[in-house]
Amino acid sequence: MVTTPVVQPHHLRRKAVIYLRQSTGHQVLTNTESQQLQRAMREHAHHLGWPDERIEVVETDLGRTAQSTERRDGYKALLAEVALGQVGIVLSYESTRLSRNCTDWYPLLDLCAYNQCLIADRDGVYDAATPNGRLLLGMKGIVSEIELHTLRGRLIAGVQQKARRGDLALTLPAGLLRQNDGVVVKDPDRAVQHAITLVFQTFLERRSASQVVRFFRDQGLRLPRRHRNCATVWRTPTVAAVMTILRNPAYAGAFAYGKTQTQMPPGGGRSQQRRLPSAQWKVIVHDRYPASVTWETFERIEAILAENYATYGQNKRRGIPRQGAAMLQGLVYCGRCGHTMAVQSKGGTQYLCNYLRSQAQAPVCQRLRADPVDQHVIEAFCDALAPAELDLYADAIEHRRQQQMEVDRAQHYTLQRLEHAAEQARRRYEEVDPAYRLVAAELECRWEAALQALQEAQAHYARLQQPPAAEARQAIPSALREAFRTLGQSLPTLWQQETVSRAQRKALLRCLIDTVVLDRRVPDTITTRIVWRGGAVSELEVPCSVGRLADVSDFAQLEAQILRLEAQGKSDEDIAQILTRKGFRSSHHAELLPSTVRLIRLQHGRLHRYWGPRPRRVSGSLTVSQIATAVGVKPHWLYHLMSRGRIGVQRDEETGLYLFPDRPETLEGFRQLRDGDVSELRY
Repeated sequence: MVTTPVVQPHHLRRKAVIYLRQSTGHQVLTNTESQQLQRAMREHAHHLGWPDERIEVVETDLGRTAQSTERRDGYKALLAEVALGQVGIVLSYESTRLSRNCTDWYPLLDLCAYNQCLIADRDGVYDAATPNGRLLLGMKGIVSEIELHTLRGRLIAGVQQKARRGDLALTLPAGLLRQNDGVVVKDPDRAVQHAITLVFQTFLERRSASQVVRFFRDQGLRLPRRHRNCATVWRTPTVAAVMTILRNPAYAGAFAYGKTQTQMPPGGGRSQQRRLPSAQWKVIVHDRYPASVTWETFERIEAILAENYATYGQNKRRGIPRQGAAMLQGLVYCGRCGHTMAVQSKGGTQYLCNYLRSQAQAPVCQRLRADPVDQHVIEAFCDALAPAELDLYADAIEHRRQQQMEVDRAQHYTLQRLEHAAEQARRRYEEVDPAYRLVAAELECRWEAALQALQEAQAHYARLQQPPAAEARQAIPSALREAFRTLGQSLPTLWQQETVSRAQRKALLRCLIDTVVLDRRVPDTITTRIVWRGGAVSELEVPCSVGRLADVSDFAQLEAQILRLEAQGKSDEDIAQILTRKGFRSSHHAELLPSTVRLIRLQHGRLHRYWGPRPRRVSGSLTVSQIATAVGVKPHWLYHLMSRGRIGVQRDEETGLYLFPDRPETLEGFRQLRDGDVSELRY
């Protein structure tokens, strides 16, 4: 027993706690000598006077880092026991075992000082309640924290220096191989090279990673991926796999280091990796690897991906053109609050500004019908293209033909790969000793699986082959060729054809239009401001439907015109035609309806001539009600058959009634129609 003036009898009456910790699980498995040194602190506790029954070892934090107290249950339990006054001394091989963060180190010192608990390491015993002891322990805590950064700096300094030269051997993606001399070359497998190139070509055409996945799956193609053992495997394409290929600068021939940044969640937990923009990467060395695309193409792809990320509330991106009915999706902004307007399909396609409602529970700014706005903006777009003379269809067909050739080449490579795998499985089966039945049976199953995969691929390839007749139909007719040569003039007609999809129409609009600002200043008009690429601005007044006729802007003038024309003896139909030519409209239609004229006329008591009641009987004729009474049917049944065309009769111009000959044959014919003997009657 070693006596020291720091250790007092009241310390010995409490237990001694030995704290063990190693930073990673790998250290726990391999660095066993460090564990032995830490466990040897039990002998140190014996020498200080603690019996074996009052010595406790805390080893639940093995494999946990000391940068914080997260997931360090043993350290938290130790703090609780110190706070309760149950611990007389805390022993660790060195202060770095307890904490490498001063924020966690000083609360332990405060608890030990308040509850008269000692702290000991291999160098001595310290009392945190004394100035000298707190000074030494505080310096040890500072050195522990600084030592962590120093060690990390030493470890990564060489890595960063090597990365600046582009010589750091990072993990290469599928399609690139590192030779024994360190030189990076393309994978000699042409199927791998062609699949990577096809991913970039398809994305540049379709501008969406999900569309690339759909294209590959429709064509029955797979993607090469790097396995953990550095081998190349073929996997079913996914959006994550396509995004990994598109965003990897190695395919553009560039060595990049420091592309991500580690972030800790505000509420604690595991750290997260956030990808930085290419301008913030620490190291970029161009022309380091054999490139599949140029660096300019890679930057263009990055811009497209950023543009497709349509989080309106955060980055105000427009998003990729989709197949929805709203032609200005992602381009429309609210003229009142300035935020992007979303698309709502429920109850008809509408542009909705609900940003303030989602953020501050404020009322919706605007809710506008999309059809009239889209129609006027498309007309302005066609007018802007009127001087243009384009020949795009032939280029599109040629591009499609080239793409089909690339797809055929990829499928051909796939068939070659499967044929090689089947041949390799056959050779392995034939080379095995027949005495090893279990091995032979397994190799036979593998051979059969390879042959089945080859047969399925061949059948899929045969189904995808385009017949010659379909290729002939793709030839450009002379009339269509002439129409595309004057695309600006014929674009309104081509716009309505099924040849151009909705997504392609939206992409065409985005070629010239940057934003569209909508503001419904008056109930029946939407003020539309088109901002073109290049800064030019056009303003349109788009009429829209209103709920009440009184909300029409020129309602008072319309009312006066109707009353004036009615006083001149004009009919409702004539008044509607005259005022429609002057630009007046109804509440829900672009033209003025006779029913609207009649409504306004009747509201002012303007009644047309009253001709009196219709006659109940007409000499020499039978009315519908008379026939219904005589035959024993409902009049509505007769009117229904007239509307269906089974009773052919014209309305009498003088009386306005449906009249039938007053003869016995007429009633007999209706009785036969009632009984189903005849199907129709004509008069």
